[in-house]
Amino acid sequence: MGMGTMSRGEKAVIYVAKEYLTQCPLIPFAEGIAEIHFEVELIHFVQVRDVLGDGRLMKRRVRDGRGEFPMDCPLHDSLLHVHYKGILLNEEKTVFYDTRVDNNGQPFEFRSGEGLVPEGFEMCTRLMLPGEIALVTCPPDYAYDKFPRPAEVPQGAYVQWEIELLDYEKQKDWTGFNFREIMDDVEKIKGTGNRLFKEGKYELAKAKYEHVLREFNHVNPQDDEEGKEFSDTRNLLHLNVAACWLKIREFRKSIEACNKVLDTNPVHVKALYRRGMAYMAAADFEEARADFNKMMTIDKSSEATAKAALLKLKKEEQEIHRRARQQFKGLFDKKPGEIAEAGVSDLQEQVPGESHNVDDRNVADGEKERLLEATAPPRASLWSRIWPSGRRLFSSLGLDRCTIL
Repeated sequence: MGMGTMSRGEKAVIYVAKEYLTQCPLIPFAEGIAEIHFEVELIHFVQVRDVLGDGRLMKRRVRDGRGEFPMDCPLHDSLLHVHYKGILLNEEKTVFYDTRVDNNGQPFEFRSGEGLVPEGFEMCTRLMLPGEIALVTCPPDYAYDKFPRPAEVPQGAYVQWEIELLDYEKQKDWTGFNFREIMDDVEKIKGTGNRLFKEGKYELAKAKYEHVLREFNHVNPQDDEEGKEFSDTRNLLHLNVAACWLKIREFRKSIEACNKVLDTNPVHVKALYRRGMAYMAAADFEEARADFNKMMTIDKSSEATAKAALLKLKKEEQEIHRRARQQFKGLFDKKPGEIAEAGVSDLQEQVPGESHNVDDRNVADGEKERLLEATAPPRASLWSRIWPSGRRLFSSLGLDRCTIL
């Protein structure tokens, strides 16, 4: 514990009281000793970092870099220049790639945050200083099992990379940029996010969109035309974030992202559609139906899309009821007095809906300022007719929105 506080080259005396004296191979246990003084000189040490916290992805520093950790590390998305050697952890320690041999001695260049290298490789490189050399031991799920695998690397193989971070360039900020330059940069970042989305890398795509949204807080359009472009782009980014949340099954967060658009533009048809899909995936069918009906009220051209969504919603509801009938099979054969003994704990069941791809094209926003929200009158379900007082019980339990009722 004391040596953990020392720096390289430091000399120190560490005083260890008897309650901290533990037997180990290097120090024989001494009975009746109240305190031991250790004179320590820390000549050299090698940093080993357990990146995942479970001992599978280990980064061992072989040579120190320049600067201070972590301030001078490429923690944020950057353009990195590295040399690396890929090694299989077999008896022969087979080298399957070496930039100095297989890349004509030229360093490998990649942008972090774009899914261009295996996840374990990028995670560890972000924790390196310029000039540092590190030895990274990586499990297959963070190496090549989820990434295009070199022919020499078998499925499920642990690998080791010897990485030298030569230098890196931080992602440029928008200080001093005019509005047009900022929006051109936004298009590039958004395009990268769309590529990552299509590749199924939803977390990375979401990070790209969210990065632009954070930076948008410092952008000030100068006229109405710039203001409209800025607002349209911001809304589109929020909807792209919503699509990412939907893909990773965080339905409530997807709804929240759509609400950020609808709070400023309640007649945004694409936001209504995406929120309706998120509601349907969360099994909130009435809210989903309201959004799809509202789409048709606002914009007649969206009628075909809304009707297709309503048809899918109907099928989802039918599937819920089918499962409910299976769950309560035989219940309705009981005498009326016996029905009250049925449990309520299993009445809620979510059925995930289909989420839709991110799309850069805006669905046309309607110009109507007064909206008529189509709502169907509630129908009493079979369960409500059999047990009328049950609805009050479910309401008191917070289950009054259960679709079975």
